[in-house]
Amino acid sequence: MLSTLSKKLTSSLTSNLLRSVVPAASISSTPKNLGTRRRRKTPLVEIQPPPSAQEAVNNILYNTPVPSNAPVTRHVLNCLVTNEPGVLSRVSGILAGRGFNIDSLVVAKTEVPDLSRMTIVVKGQADSIEQCRRQVEDLVPVWAVLDYTNTKVIERELLLIKVSTIPPHVSEDLAGEESEANANKERVTMIIDISNESVLIQLSAKSERVDSFIKLLRPYGIIEASRSGMMAMPRTPVDGIYEEVEEEEEESAVDLSVLPPS
Repeated sequence: MLSTLSKKLTSSLTSNLLRSVVPAASISSTPKNLGTRRRRKTPLVEIQPPPSAQEAVNNILYNTPVPSNAPVTRHVLNCLVTNEPGVLSRVSGILAGRGFNIDSLVVAKTEVPDLSRMTIVVKGQADSIEQCRRQVEDLVPVWAVLDYTNTKVIERELLLIKVSTIPPHVSEDLAGEESEANANKERVTMIIDISNESVLIQLSAKSERVDSFIKLLRPYGIIEASRSGMMAMPRTPVDGIYEEVEEEEEESAVDLSVLPPS
């Protein structure tokens, strides 16, 4: 009896020992990377093959914005800049880089020693001009850029033009035109120098009037001409109302004898 009991106890102890030892041994014998191995993540978006050349060109043409159909208008920009070397070249470089042709450019000092005023006249579309204005305004020596396009302003341009006095009656005709202009209280045209061969005339008016005056003097023979460029200053209303400004160009009466018979 004792022998059989001892055999059963030994067998049960050995079986329990094996159960407790074998799982630990099996776990320790397995490689460490087996438990920490990660599964490959499947991509959320399928990788597509690169497009062909024709598909790429069609995509570029489809996404290219349509060019603007806005009309090309005349814009007057007034720049307040620091009076230092290199400002003019930087401003004109931005305008040239965007393909704008400057019709008129006037730069001069103001009553403030460190401040200069720059008046620029360019032609272009409103959107392009606005982008260019912001780009110029971002420059360090530029204080502000004002657009006087839709503002009531007074425009003036100075013209010095030398006209030939050969034949002699030309100077008499020009003197007569000057007296008529002074009689009309315009007082913008004057003869400031007379010689045996030429007459030097000064005109201060709007750019359109300067162009018309040059065409008027072309038959007399223009020796040389110099224009200062357009300057602009905004008008100030009186009690919220702008006073009427007399037109500089008066309508000339039509001579009926010159007209062909009807």
